[in-house]
Amino acid sequence: MRIGPYQLPNRLAVAPMAGVTDRLFRQLCRRFGAGYAVSEMITANNALWSNAKTQRRMDHTGEPEPIAVQIAGSDPEQLAQAARLNVEFGAQIIDINMGCPAKKVCNKLAGSALLQNEALVGEILDAVVGAVDVPVTLKTRLGFRNGEENILRVARRAEAAGIAAIAIHGRTREDMYTGRARYALIREVKSQLGIPVIANGDIGTPEQAREVLEATGADAIMIGRAAQGRPWLFREIAHYLETGEHLPAPRVSEISAVLQEHLDALYGFYGEYSGCRIARKHIAWYTKGLAGSNTFRQAMYRLETTTEQKRETQAYFDGLALESEHLQYVDPMEETMQTEQSGDS
Repeated sequence: MRIGPYQLPNRLAVAPMAGVTDRLFRQLCRRFGAGYAVSEMITANNALWSNAKTQRRMDHTGEPEPIAVQIAGSDPEQLAQAARLNVEFGAQIIDINMGCPAKKVCNKLAGSALLQNEALVGEILDAVVGAVDVPVTLKTRLGFRNGEENILRVARRAEAAGIAAIAIHGRTREDMYTGRARYALIREVKSQLGIPVIANGDIGTPEQAREVLEATGADAIMIGRAAQGRPWLFREIAHYLETGEHLPAPRVSEISAVLQEHLDALYGFYGEYSGCRIARKHIAWYTKGLAGSNTFRQAMYRLETTTEQKRETQAYFDGLALESEHLQYVDPMEETMQTEQSGDS
């Protein structure tokens, strides 16, 4: 699959997720086999460009090409200006956010709220594509409300504006993340467009990856929440799509080493205070479903220093390694019972 001049190494992409897909996480997923990754969204409001959060999101040091940056907003000229600025800072692909369902984004008439105003969608597409000399892509949903899905019109307008590729989450904004993603409309978009189409939503296993590719005919798939705490998922999917066979479960020692490296990177990038707190959610994702993880997490959330956090995380994985050299996930009900028996809330 190509996006503009960039030939991607495979059909697997990391979805942009605010508060998750920072540079460190994108690099980790790329290392494990993702062929493409899009940054967390950067606001088009230039009053916020100088704050620490935005500055970190515009840092692409050591990131493999192509560097794709997502911008979010509702004003065409602001979005055009944001696109130009991010290209100056190293972006090689600009992605427009018309898919985020979060209330704080939609309340500003950005993200998936834009799908209610197709005229404004067109103005934004034209403004951003016309502002930069790099490929511009679009991330969107089936529509804003169920029964009012307008993805076919939006996709055709995007192609006419010069959008280089479109990623579609198989839900409306009304769905948020509930229910099952729907793929029939993505398949219809693919049948009508000449640009690459990327399918997104409910892809968490190698089998689901193959099923979604077959159901949609998409050029690639984009994986979001399922990769949280499981960056090796891209390796597993790539192997399965190529061979039809499953890789063995990761070794405890490998995952422990990956997590420890990830923690060190988080501490260095965000500092002692923020790094410790941001790391908590990553540790929770890495350990979700593992034996005794509820008890471990409740204790881990109370740790206030990076030194304690690293030490206790290493001790937890050392304990797992004594039981098995491969990760073994427990039934969610069994984990709940373990928590109740230990007195954790």
